[in-house]
Amino acid sequence: MASVENEIARVVWNEAGLAPVIVQQHDTREVLMLAWMDAEALRRTLTGGRAVYWSRSRQEYWRKGDTSGNTQRVHAVAVDCDGDAILLTVHQHGPACHTGTRTCFDDRELTMTGGE
Repeated sequence: MASVENEIARVVWNEAGLAPVIVQQHDTREVLMLAWMDAEALRRTLTGGRAVYWSRSRQEYWRKGDTSGNTQRVHAVAVDCDGDAILLTVHQHGPACHTGTRTCFDDRELTMTGGE
């Protein structure tokens, strides 16, 4: 258990004790969603093999797929260079988004104007 605690200690948590989590499909690198974790959610993810997040709106933990069946089996967990963001690569079973789409970013591209 000490190695899990060492890994959790690498994360720089925000003032609410949370860190953003970017979730990617492990084989295609498709970005599926953004969620939040606290230390306990990361601990459950690292020890259980399935993605567990902290719901800021419901103020509770949720293991992806427990109610929908759309599970995320974790392949790897990484922390960015500043330690303040987490990247999960997962095998997504079913839609990742609560709207029923494959990703939370389907058809949500903003139109760019200007620039170089």
